[in-house]
Amino acid sequence: MTPRQINILAAIVELYAKTAEPVGSLALAEQFEASSATIRAEMAELERNGYIMQPHISAGRVPTDKGYRAYVNALEPEPDDRTHRAVAKRVSSAGEADRAIKTAVETLADITHNLGLATIADNLYLSGMASLFQQPEFSSGAKAYEVARLLDSLEEWLAEAAPNDPISVYIGGENPIGRSSGATLIISRFESPYSDRSYIGVLGPTRQNYGPVISLVSYTGRLLQEALV
Repeated sequence: MTPRQINILAAIVELYAKTAEPVGSLALAEQFEASSATIRAEMAELERNGYIMQPHISAGRVPTDKGYRAYVNALEPEPDDRTHRAVAKRVSSAGEADRAIKTAVETLADITHNLGLATIADNLYLSGMASLFQQPEFSSGAKAYEVARLLDSLEEWLAEAAPNDPISVYIGGENPIGRSSGATLIISRFESPYSDRSYIGVLGPTRQNYGPVISLVSYTGRLLQEALV
């Protein structure tokens, strides 16, 4: 991709995350100080290379899993001090370990409007199921079923996959379970007295505000690792 195409892809990802509506050339022309024809040509090239797609005739474009992956790989997430302070305040005042974990999961769900989740030893914590299935991407029965399959097998998958990075992002078809769900799993691995492979994160649509969410999940993992020592 050229530098301008990288920037156009990022703009499509970010605008689509806000509106849940396909992005057209007119919405980008002013931002890039270019004609609609120029933007359309760049979008056509991005589409030919599999980074964006047209969901239906006469619609704008939306990112593909490949487009999201390129966007995430280029990200340098910056911390949002306000949301980080909110998580730290709630977790620090929660008390015992079990309550601290539940509070962290609930806070992630509240802030990101995704499903918050954690798995520690044999315990699975979930919060925000209603918010997850209110997302327009999961309104159809088939999509909801695929997400449910992913959740049903989450603990087994994490035990098998054992992500070792402090933060891991699995986008759409990258999920070994529920590949066609259109879901993204953002997960942080941390150590605790209960397990050396504990995880906390969020599950939501591929249409994500990736930078802030990745930063927040990563921070929450580090926070729990310190709090549970």
